[in-house]
Amino acid sequence: MIRVTVWNEGVHEKLNEKIAGIYPKGIHGAIADGIAAEDFEIRTATLEEPEHGLTEEVLNNTDVLLWWGHRAHKDVSDEIVNRVHDRVLKGMGLIVLHSGHFSKIFKKLMGTSCDLKWREQGDKERLWVVDPAHPIAEGLGQYFEIEHEEMYGEHFDIPAPDELVFISWFEGGEVFRSGCTYHRGNGKVFYFRPGHETYPTYYNENVLRVIGNAVRWAAPRHGIRQTYGNAKPLEPIKGNA
Repeated sequence: MIRVTVWNEGVHEKLNEKIAGIYPKGIHGAIADGIAAEDFEIRTATLEEPEHGLTEEVLNNTDVLLWWGHRAHKDVSDEIVNRVHDRVLKGMGLIVLHSGHFSKIFKKLMGTSCDLKWREQGDKERLWVVDPAHPIAEGLGQYFEIEHEEMYGEHFDIPAPDELVFISWFEGGEVFRSGCTYHRGNGKVFYFRPGHETYPTYYNENVLRVIGNAVRWAAPRHGIRQTYGNAKPLEPIKGNA
């Protein structure tokens, strides 16, 4: 079983009736329901919970963490960010969704501003699969479309991805690197662009397929845990005393 924690700040759904109508169980609930699978053990967590729902116990029992945030990036405790960062370096997978590009944890892992162009005008988005052999793209065609979405445009101030899986084209003419993978320490990170809160994006079967594929890709393989620091020699050393 892959142990998955879906984290959402959970603020928009409480402040905006339209968004609450689209996501009555919260964005985290829609994602958790949408990616449910026999090989996933899923829990959710939100900003308002003690320690944002990301206690040491929860993170130690999480193989892949999904992160959605927007309005409340600044309200996320630095202590929790550091805790998540440490777990990623030790092997936990992290999937950052949509406006999570401005989250403290993503910026800490990227080391850049993670800024971009944006427009909320209901553009059609066409996501082109540019790495069809990648496991995150499994089950997709050459592209898929989202009828209405917020536009994100280049330049996206991130390090060059280890792998670029998707590029988005928008009705207004912009393009965007919308599916990017990274390795940080022993952990895998995937940034996936779609998911503005005022559109029902997290009911789109292709979006959910990508997220499910990404969970399986990012899950640690439970190999030998790496050790660091001072190391005793494996064989006698015939050097200076």
